[in-house]
Amino acid sequence: MIVSEERKWIFMVKSSNLYVRIEPDVKEQAEKVFDGLGISMSNAIGLFLKQVVINQGIPFELTLAPANIKSIDTMTETEFNAELENGYADYLAGKGRSAKEVFSEIRKGLHT
Repeated sequence: MIVSEERKWIFMVKSSNLYVRIEPDVKEQAEKVFDGLGISMSNAIGLFLKQVVINQGIPFELTLAPANIKSIDTMTETEFNAELENGYADYLAGKGRSAKEVFSEIRKGLHT
């Protein structure tokens, strides 16, 4: 709805319905974020779509994982077990980092 500054007229903007199928946990997490921002899911989706129009594309970078990183979905059980063993060997060799250190770096990246 658009209201004139003098409030002499009210103009209703046409809208369309959009039905989206989304994983329930993703929807719930997104709703919590939007609640914190003080906007509705509908407004958030509208903002996203407006940015698509403005940018003439997705308003953020889409990239594929590097070729040397395999998805667990594509690994065989043998490959998965080998990755676990390699990770454990790295840990024993002192090549790993603490979770606290990793999450600290992630938080810094979110604030820059």
